[in-house]
Amino acid sequence: MAIDSEALENYNKAKLISDKVVEFAKRLVKENEKILDIAENIEKKIFELGGKPAFPVNISINEIAAHYTPDINDLTILKADDIVKIDIGVHVNGYVWDRAFSVCVGKQSHELIKTSEKALNAALKMIKPGTKIFEISEVVENVVRESGFNPVRNLCGHGLERYNQHAPPSIPNGKNSIQTEILEGQVIAMEVFVTDGAGWVKDSSPTLIYKYKQDKPVRLSDARKILTQAKVDFERLPFTKRWLKMTPGKIDLALKELIKVDALYEYPILKEISGGKVAQSEETVIT
Repeated sequence: MAIDSEALENYNKAKLISDKVVEFAKRLVKENEKILDIAENIEKKIFELGGKPAFPVNISINEIAAHYTPDINDLTILKADDIVKIDIGVHVNGYVWDRAFSVCVGKQSHELIKTSEKALNAALKMIKPGTKIFEISEVVENVVRESGFNPVRNLCGHGLERYNQHAPPSIPNGKNSIQTEILEGQVIAMEVFVTDGAGWVKDSSPTLIYKYKQDKPVRLSDARKILTQAKVDFERLPFTKRWLKMTPGKIDLALKELIKVDALYEYPILKEISGGKVAQSEETVIT
């Protein structure tokens, strides 16, 4: 089914904003820069250009593959030779455009990054109505392995829907037998993760990103405030602690209660299981 004109207009706006934001972000990734400053500058730029962040900017370094966004007062700085993944989502009226790039700090490029970009480009050529998921995944894994690396097999490209940054279909980075076909009018964020490690990620601490799940009665007034913000201000899309306007101690207590009653989703940071470095490349397409 073809995408309707209103949705297409919003997606196009989100894409144009993200074009500018990605170019802006690439200039920020330098040695000795604080990742907190980078993330806040990128998010500020999204607002300035008329969009909203679809999720907190992810700045994941080396063996951390995804879901790291700077914490409140995060002192992490970029060092020479760090493999830095910048994952940016822009939404306009809930229509999300999702993309990511990697940089080796202080270097023009890196073989891991070149491989992730090459595999992504090969996958994008395959993403059209009628192509089966397993065919796309096979191309990704073949390109990655030909370069001497491993795909991160338990990470996937994914669909995008209004106010949903992770919708069907899932397109794994590794070979599989999924017979599902790409349909006309789907919006797909294809992302490729490449590593010189074992090729798997695991949930790790800390958790820095959360998302509204459901209303639940809670005792703490701060927990009620956060749940309302998650539902209304952040429009049920992912958020992070540094977006919450209260003291860190109160935030932690409130989040703990909200997790305990199953009112929020958690997105733990994802680390490569063997400590291998990871590069990521991602682009959104409309089929």
